[in-house]
Order: sequence, then C-alpha cells, then structure tokens
Amino acid sequence: QERLVESGGGLVQAGGSLRLSCAVSGRTLSSFVMGWFRQPPGKEREFVAHISWRGESTYYADSVKGRFTISRDNARNTAYLEMNSLRPEDTAVYYCAAARVLRVGVDDYDYWGQGTQVTVSS
Repeated sequence: QERLVESGGGLVQAGGSLRLSCAVSGRTLSSFVMGWFRQPPGKEREFVAHISWRGESTYYADSVKGRFTISRDNARNTAYLEMNSLRPEDTAVYYCAAARVLRVGVDDYDYWGQGTQVTVSS
C-alpha cells in the first residue's frame, strides 16, 4: 500500500516562501504522476499542479502559475512544491497525491497524503 507523507507547511507572511515535500513509500515514485491539491477553509479541494512520471512535463492552475514550482526526485521517492510570493488566498491544507494518469481531477488520483496546513498572513 502506497503511503504519502507531506511536510513543510506552516505560517508565513504574505510575500514569503515555503517548500512542501511529499515522501512516498511503497511503489517507486516513477510509477506515478504526482500532484498537489489544496483545500481552502470552507471550500472544495482544488488542483494546484502536477508533474509527469519523470518530470518532463508540468502543469499549473492559473492561480499559482509563475509563483509555484512542482518538482520530483525519483531517486529519493520525494515530490516537492516550491511556493513563492505567497498570498493570503493561498491559505489552505495542501495535499500531495499520486495517479496513474496525467490529469487534474481529484477523482483521477489514487493515493493521498494526510495534508499539511499552509497559512499566509497579510
């Protein structure tokens, strides 16, 4: 059974940066597309970014494009989300997820982490 564990969340001021990590155990990371999602308070879970199996392709939600960078290190079985120029509206629980397809829907992802809180103060 695959297990995903996020880390790196916290409280940051607007304009600041955070780097989230997602450690994957079970099958090797290269078996999966890796995605990041977030769920703001009182809202639905939404797609943030995904990266293809070997990292050759990335895709971002418009709301984070140019500020967030997704990456992966298959040798370390870890995916990352570098978040810069953070805004209060980026406040959410952030989840990493693994999928067998390169898609953006919540239902397309088979395995999920427990989430890590990111809070951006104004």
